[in-house]
Amino acid sequence: MPSVQIKNVPPDVHEVLRDRASKAGQSLQAYLLAQLEEQASKSTIKELFERVEHRGGRLSPVRAAKLVREDRDAPSR
Repeated sequence: MPSVQIKNVPPDVHEVLRDRASKAGQSLQAYLLAQLEEQASKSTIKELFERVEHRGGRLSPVRAAKLVREDRDAPSR
């Protein structure tokens, strides 16, 4: 499985993340992996528009906002 390494994390950021992991009953690695999985499961607005364009459709801003909201509220994949 691939791995990711992040260097030069500011001490205050590291402390906040470590504390959140501890409160969640997780190691820092498990906590950060869960956060990354959550982010990866959500479509960006750009990705959403690309999917619509690929299908040959047009999208009003109101409809786009609704689709983004639905995508963000959907359970993680």
